[in-house]
Amino acid sequence: MTTVKAQYEAYPYPERDPADETRRLVIGSPSHPLEIDHFLFDGCRDWSQPLRVLVAGGGTGDGLIQIAALMKQAGRACEVTYLDLSTASRQVAEARAAARGLDAITFLTGSLLDAPDLGEFDYIDCCGVLHHLPDPSAGFAALRAALSPGGGMGFMVYAPYGRSGVYPLQAAFGALFEGLAPEDRLSRARALLARLPQGHPFLTNPNLGDHKDSDAGFYDLLLHSQDRAFTVTELLEVMQATGWALSGFTMPALYDLARLTERPDHLSDAEAMAVAEKLNGTIKTHVGYAVASDAPRGPASGRNRARIPHLKGVDPRALAQAVAQGKHPQLGFGSVTARLVLPKEAAPLIAAIDGRRSLAQIAQVTRTDPISMGATWARIEAELTGWGALLYSSILDRG
Repeated sequence: MTTVKAQYEAYPYPERDPADETRRLVIGSPSHPLEIDHFLFDGCRDWSQPLRVLVAGGGTGDGLIQIAALMKQAGRACEVTYLDLSTASRQVAEARAAARGLDAITFLTGSLLDAPDLGEFDYIDCCGVLHHLPDPSAGFAALRAALSPGGGMGFMVYAPYGRSGVYPLQAAFGALFEGLAPEDRLSRARALLARLPQGHPFLTNPNLGDHKDSDAGFYDLLLHSQDRAFTVTELLEVMQATGWALSGFTMPALYDLARLTERPDHLSDAEAMAVAEKLNGTIKTHVGYAVASDAPRGPASGRNRARIPHLKGVDPRALAQAVAQGKHPQLGFGSVTARLVLPKEAAPLIAAIDGRRSLAQIAQVTRTDPISMGATWARIEAELTGWGALLYSSILDRG
């Protein structure tokens, strides 16, 4: 990991300015509290209990700042431990936390392989790290050993098909610039990239943009010395071998074969997701949540009318208005777009979502009978949870 550490000392990633904390909060997946509750705690965690969090490989702090800030905003106790190899990255993360007055964070410099020595955690964030280890399975196993009973992990690992063109360039640049200082590697790679043939797979891949955003983004994408991607099959296999089970991907629609073609009966769920990944061809990261394999469980659902729905990144009233008018609004998630198809009768139910009403209460205030509620809500849930926009959580419930 010596070369990897040197990279992140020279170019902390992602590139962040602590001064920006006064203007914005970077929101994403995993590690949004609504997602954590939805995927790991059946949407009904006891939030009166502090959430013990390990951010394993925290980098410059996106996941760290998101969970600490949103938990503080919700008035919920959160004890966070940050762990990363890079002191330069840690300094950025510390400055960002200080800018927001987030003081319930313990900052440590070290390897995530040391996670079991730090205690047990209800939630582990590991975003963009496991695919950079010399032995990713050792990383998965170490994090499993640090998980408290009933807890879970939010993860992001690279996927191969949406990163077409990246790995030939990494190999070529690695051979050409071996032994050079990071700054020299960066300047030479930029110059060489500008001379690539127009039809090179990397230049024709519209899913990639980190190399255009910053020096750190360019280096992390194209000059990384230790980087591998996981297909769905490979990811599930390494999880199974190290004591993890998938709770769910944050955007399950991307892995839903039935949205692309008729699913043959002989395919298992895992095989169907693997085929969907190949047909989709644009997935560049797998983002999801995992639980202990000896206590497997999936995400929350509306089958329990006591669950409280939330819309993430969507204005309920604006969406309800569009649905009521018979429109099919479009959702955007980076390079992924989705057009929603919902019946007009879904509009009042969507408008009633406020993060505090349960499904039973929504049915009551909209005067929707149980049969109609069941049928209409099933369509809302299937459409919106597929794109990560509908989540169940009791985090705001003080009852």
